[in-house]
Amino acid sequence: MTILVTGARGHVGALVLSELMAAGETVRAASRALQPRQFPDGVEVVQLDLDDRVGLPAALAGVRKVFLYAHPRTATQFAHAAREAGVEHVVLLSSSSVLRSDAKTNPIALAHSVVEEALDDAGLRRTFVRPGYFATNSLRWQSIRSARVFRTAFPEATTSPVHERDIAAVAAKALLDDARKSAAPAVLGAGPLTIRQQVADIAEAIGEPVQFEVVDADTYRADLLTQLPAPVVDRLVAGQGTVPQLPADLGVDAVPELLGRPALTFREWSRDHANDFR
Repeated sequence: MTILVTGARGHVGALVLSELMAAGETVRAASRALQPRQFPDGVEVVQLDLDDRVGLPAALAGVRKVFLYAHPRTATQFAHAAREAGVEHVVLLSSSSVLRSDAKTNPIALAHSVVEEALDDAGLRRTFVRPGYFATNSLRWQSIRSARVFRTAFPEATTSPVHERDIAAVAAKALLDDARKSAAPAVLGAGPLTIRQQVADIAEAIGEPVQFEVVDADTYRADLLTQLPAPVVDRLVAGQGTVPQLPADLGVDAVPELLGRPALTFREWSRDHANDFR
């Protein structure tokens, strides 16, 4: 049985690939641009751009399971191609934003909802892995690396960062455990932390102090616009930098039940990514 991993060079996809290989599965890695030695030995590689449906039949040939990144523009075409190819299970990297009360106006939720609906409409067996706020969003804090300084208008804002290792582990378990078909596990992190504490965790991980500077909201917004789409920036500014958690009845982290351990902390993530800030 072959498992196709899309986004196999991404933060989550690369870890899913590793977990599947460690489990002895036959894995096919999809990449937009093929490059020498970009994947471990023993991995079949296929060229695939999910925004271009042309390569789908070849990529899906002989595949029974897929780890899928969300590409709403071609979601319907992917779903139909997967059904035609005889794919038995798709594990989608979705988003917990689809569960929020503002899901119908949230651009991130809308994009992921389109893909979820396309898979369901095609009648595919699927698992929707719905992570919260990715800890890897903090990789854009490159002023820590370049100048050992961090600037924000909202130092006491909170997010609940999710380690990509948790997301990948839940996705891999869903691919390996057929009992998880049609599930939708939320992966929500170890709990909310202030931005100030997150910066302190990174400083501890790199073993150097990081200067904290509080700037005005306009400066903060202008800086974010160099890194994020305007609708996302507008929501962050409106929320004063805080990414709200899901309501208690929806905000149940699947990691303890599925993986048998607590969610990884941001301090652990900082240690794993210390070289990204050195």
